[in-house]
Amino acid sequence: MTTSLKSETKEIIEDCMEHTLFSWSKQKGINPIAVAHAKGVYLYDYDGKKYLDFSSGLMNVNIGHGDQRVTEAVTRQMQEVSYVTPSCVTKARAELGKKLAEICPGDLNKAFFTLCGASSIENAIKLARLYTGRHKIIARYRSYHGSTNAAMSASGDPRKLPVDAQQALNFVHFEIPYAYRWEYGEENLLKESLAQAERIINYEGPNNIAAFLLEGESGSSGCIQYPEGFLKGLKKLCDAHGILLIMDEVMSGFGRTGKWFGFQNHDIVPDMIAMAKGLTSGYLPFGCLMVSDKIAAKFDDAMLPLGLTYSAHPVCCAAALENLKIYEEDNLIENTVAMGKYLDGRIEKMKAAHPSIGNWRNTGLLGCLELVKSRKTKEPFAPYNAKPDQMQVMNKVAAKIKELGMYTFVKWNYIFIAPPLCITPEQIDEGLAIISEALTIADAEVNG
Repeated sequence: MTTSLKSETKEIIEDCMEHTLFSWSKQKGINPIAVAHAKGVYLYDYDGKKYLDFSSGLMNVNIGHGDQRVTEAVTRQMQEVSYVTPSCVTKARAELGKKLAEICPGDLNKAFFTLCGASSIENAIKLARLYTGRHKIIARYRSYHGSTNAAMSASGDPRKLPVDAQQALNFVHFEIPYAYRWEYGEENLLKESLAQAERIINYEGPNNIAAFLLEGESGSSGCIQYPEGFLKGLKKLCDAHGILLIMDEVMSGFGRTGKWFGFQNHDIVPDMIAMAKGLTSGYLPFGCLMVSDKIAAKFDDAMLPLGLTYSAHPVCCAAALENLKIYEEDNLIENTVAMGKYLDGRIEKMKAAHPSIGNWRNTGLLGCLELVKSRKTKEPFAPYNAKPDQMQVMNKVAAKIKELGMYTFVKWNYIFIAPPLCITPEQIDEGLAIISEALTIADAEVNG
């Protein structure tokens, strides 16, 4: 590799470090990958090193990197018109709204287009309060809904704690236990989870509660799966009290869990769906709040007090339309189901070789390894919201993964596996071989 390319890499990193800020990071001492180009499931830096992207960017590049069909669709749209105000309409907006109504179940037929996942959540919260005339939103501890004010306040993620003093009002959290760390018999897990939700409703006053806000499937909190039957039971509780159910499908939507939306694995139809990420596979920033006909009808003759300068941006609509077409043309949802089963089988075999693997949780291609020091005690290699000095082993594991040519999300004692939905068995094997080698670091620290 030439010196000029190496110096270009260094210059890019130094300029970014000097003049830009990085999300969720201390600003000194980080070492980002300088990505020159990407294709399929791989990233390439300016020195030519290849990285297998095993977390689809931030669990959003569902169709894989560098698909020029999206590029061409965006170019065609920009050659016609790049921007109109949201009070105007375009063919791309019309076609996308119609397509989303087709893939969403029930009477979820109305799309309000946003800019990202957080703005979808913000508008869902606002609309739930407007529709019901109530003010409280119930959400889950160990959830993440975005970093804007209301979305972060709704989240149960500890990243909000440094700004806790600025949180928005009227958000209430409850816990949904998960099977791996539930000590009181699996037969009681669903019963207790629903009982707790009902207690919260009674404690907070059902006539005060506008909505429950939950992820279709848990993502960055550790792919913590719902007890079987929980969402169905919760929907009945909500309906009994006139409470809306908002599903956050920003991460779990668009094929990621083997269905168009994660909640479809639980046989329910919510009142609203917040979406983004896989809507355009990250090719352009874009989101959508899908709303039931019943909720939308309230504003047939009353002003809808929602608005964004870039709502229904025609170029983003064109990118989303082409992206949805690719899911269908390339059978990506079917591939997700097949590759998810293959991945589950391979991880099951890895457990025998790696005593540090305590638990594997996966739905489709939204999976997470939980590493423990002892399978007997289930002591994690890093606790919830671990401090830097509690991350020593996991930091070594993460560094080894990166050194071996993989980009993926490592958090606390979790290693996430959520590759692009176009992945092949051979590429899964390639990725698991890298993780397997890194796990030997954790294996050496297992004490029981």
